[in-house]
This record gives sequence, structure tokens and C-alpha cells, in this order.
Amino acid sequence: MSSKILSGAVVGLDAEIVEVEADTGGGELGKFAIVGLPDLAVSESKERVRSAIKNSGLNYPKVKVTVNLAPADLKKHGPSYDFPIAVSILSMTHTFPVGFDFSKMLFVGELALSGDLRPVNGILPIAIKAGKVGIKTIFVPRDNASEAKLVKELEVIPVSNLRELVSHLLEEDRLTPLAESDFDFANASTLSDMAHIRGQEHVKRAMEISAAGAHNMLMSGPPGSGKTLIARTMPSILPNLTLEEALEITKIYSVSGELPNDTALITARPFRAPHHTASGVALVGGGAWPRPGEISMAHRGVLFLDEFGEFPRQVLENLRQPLEDGIINVSRAAGNLTFPAKFILIAAMNPCPCGFSGDQERNCVCSPIQIINYKKRISGPILDRIDLHIEVPRLKFEKLSGESLGESSCDIKVRIEKARAIQHERFKNTPFITNSEMNSEAVKKYCEVDEPSKQLLRTAVDQLHLSARAYFRILKLARTIADLVGETKILTPHIAEALQYRPKVE
Repeated sequence: MSSKILSGAVVGLDAEIVEVEADTGGGELGKFAIVGLPDLAVSESKERVRSAIKNSGLNYPKVKVTVNLAPADLKKHGPSYDFPIAVSILSMTHTFPVGFDFSKMLFVGELALSGDLRPVNGILPIAIKAGKVGIKTIFVPRDNASEAKLVKELEVIPVSNLRELVSHLLEEDRLTPLAESDFDFANASTLSDMAHIRGQEHVKRAMEISAAGAHNMLMSGPPGSGKTLIARTMPSILPNLTLEEALEITKIYSVSGELPNDTALITARPFRAPHHTASGVALVGGGAWPRPGEISMAHRGVLFLDEFGEFPRQVLENLRQPLEDGIINVSRAAGNLTFPAKFILIAAMNPCPCGFSGDQERNCVCSPIQIINYKKRISGPILDRIDLHIEVPRLKFEKLSGESLGESSCDIKVRIEKARAIQHERFKNTPFITNSEMNSEAVKKYCEVDEPSKQLLRTAVDQLHLSARAYFRILKLARTIADLVGETKILTPHIAEALQYRPKVE
């Protein structure tokens, strides 16, 4: 006698349906075998399943049990197969009502030895896949239920333990499907408010442009000038997430196991700030079973790299592809996966090792060769991919001790949302969302300039020795500046402001 139960396997940020087949007999009594490319965690599930069934007061077959996880060429990892394996065994030892159809149900979860269900990672991509293939009902641990219910067409049934599930399947004590929930994006929490930033008006202006068009930004200045504090205000001026963006982010956090407790949907834009000792794998993703790194965790949000010059050069070089393409390709022995990485890079660094090069208050103690070597830690191609280069000077006492507050994040956010609305209308029939995502063809179409602006650009390209990438990035930045003031055309002042954010030629 055999049975078949459906479950799901997470592959990158997507999922595949897995058939959990169980059969009894044909071997040594009491033996339990799992086949179908299981890893160690899956192989160990036979001990958890055996104890969970026994401790739930249910019958476990006293003959050999063989479980096959199909397709057999897909590697299975993690404890999420405990629950479907147990159900496949129970379906052979219990008689369920006539007409009961397991082919429209999916089971995912980890079992405790007591028979209780524990939450697992990656429920959202599994639920999305289940909805696409026509599965009607998904049984998940109670702590994962609200996440699975993000797929509205699915009937999601939260389960606390095996005994509870069997009572439901035997129609003795029916479980209640989870109701839909509403989510509020408007009141998503923020880290800080720009009103509390003293002075640095030119830096705030650059932050506004960065947020409006999703442009990368590098701040350079002495220690204590406010670079980190300013960077942490970025989430407070970014537009609210759309449901589509929130689902993209939540899927990443679900697979990574970083979805906060009691949180079904990420409603605030991510702000990731890895330490400068982070490895390349931590930044871009990878591992034996490839998982998203910090750049994917910052998708549709902010990646803040403080002490930019202290990151190993090779680690920073990993940012080239995602800064250009918005994706990262991770190739490992376990497979080739692509993770999304459309983030705003905000970087902060000192101008030299001691931090006081160019400071009017304190003398720099670094030699010229030390300063040159320090700046060489960041390659030209990386700097070329950063649109806004800003110097953040030390603040005077009068600015620090002033009582008046600056413009609030809410007021700045209104202008940014208007600029984003213009971009949404512009790109409604394209794959782009913000100006920074435009390719060269889109730049030629949407960033036309008049003759005086062309002359200014020609002079800048010749004198600043700008690359082709820098030229197109200037046009995209000018397009954002024009959007902030509601101009349909890019004018000379917009080009001039965009040019002033290029790094100084030394």
C-alpha cells in the first residue's frame, strides 16, 4: 500500500512542488528509509516523524517504511518535510472520508518529538507556487499561517500538532481556515527624521535626489560630521512600498529566515548596514545552499556601507554587477541562482586614514602616499557607478546649538512621491520603476536635452574625461532633478546641478 502527499522545496527565491510518496513492507521490520536526494536534516526527519506519531497517540506501522521525495534529481534540504512525511504515513494507517482529495492539498512544517509543529523558512514562495499549480488548501504551522495567507486565493489552515490535523482530516474536529488581513504601508516605521539634522542642507538636497530617482550616493567627510546620522534618515523619505514590492521583499526575508516574529508582510523599506568586515559571500549571497546576501536583503530599500574605504577591495568589486543590472548571479556547486538586488547604495567614508584631510579645524597627519593608497581601495569602476559624490564638512557651533528644526522628512517625502508618480507614469509600459534603472535606449528616449545643455555636457565630457557610463548617469540624474520640480524637459540648470555631484578630478 502506498500514498502520495504534496509539499514544496525552496529553490533560490522560488519553489518547486515535491511529491512525498510513502510505501510499507518489503524489508526489515521497523526500518525507515528516505530516498530522493535528501540532505542530513531531511534524513534525520525519520527519527522526528517516528517519535511525533508515537507521542501523538497515533499508529505507526510496524513494518518497513520507504519514503520517496520526487523529483529525485532535486536536492532536498531542511526540516520542512517532517510534516508531509508524517501525513503520508498516517494516510496509510488511517481511513479518511470517501472523496477526500490529497492532490489539492499541500503540507509544510517541522515536527517536534511531541508532535507539535514548528515554523520553517520559505513559506511564502511555496504558497505562491501552490497557488500557481492549482492547489486549493495548504496546511502549515500556526506561526507561518499569516505569511502563507499573503496568497489570497489559497485556503490556509494553521495546524498546531499532528493530533489536531488527524481530527480535522477525520472530520471529528474541523480546523478553521485563516482569514485575510489588511496591511498598512503608510505608517511603516522609520529610523530617523531629517528635521533633527543640523545644517548640511546641500547633503539633504542630495539625499532627496537620491531617494526620488533611486540613485547611489557617496558621502565623504571628517569623523563626527553627521554622515551616518544623515544616511539613517533615508528610509523616512522613501515612498511607501507597493504590495508587489512588499511581496518581493518578504519572499527574500522568508527564504533567509529573517522574517521577524509575528510579521507576515514587510511593510517598511529595508535598511541594511553590514559591518566593513563582512565577507563577499555575506554581501552578495551564496553558501552550500545559496541564500540571499545583504544586497538582496536591501532590495527596494537602502544598503548603507559605513567606513566604505575599510571594506576589502575584492568585496566591493562584487558590487559591480548588482549596481549596474539590479540582480546578482550566484554560481555554486549546488546550482546557479539569480537574486534581485535593486537597492540604493549609500556609502560614507573619511577622506583619509586619519579622517581630517581638508578639514579646516584639525590638521591631517597622513602622508600623501597614505592618502593615495587609502583612496585606491575603491576602484574607479565602483566610483563610476555612484551618481552623487558629496563632501560633508564639520559643523560650526552655531549650527549645532541652534534651536530651530529643519524641514521634516514628511514634507520632503511629499516631493519625492510626486517625482516617483511622474516616473510611474513615464515607465508604465516598461520594466523600469525609477530613473536610475533606465538603460541607454531609455535614456535617449526620455532624457532629451536642448542645444545649450548639449554644449554644457560636451564641455564636461571633454574636461572631466567622463566615461560613457558617467555620461548616461548624469542624464538620468538630471532627469530626476527635473522631475522634482515638475519639469517635462531637462534644462541647463538641471544638467549643471547633476554635474556638480561628479567626483572632483585630481
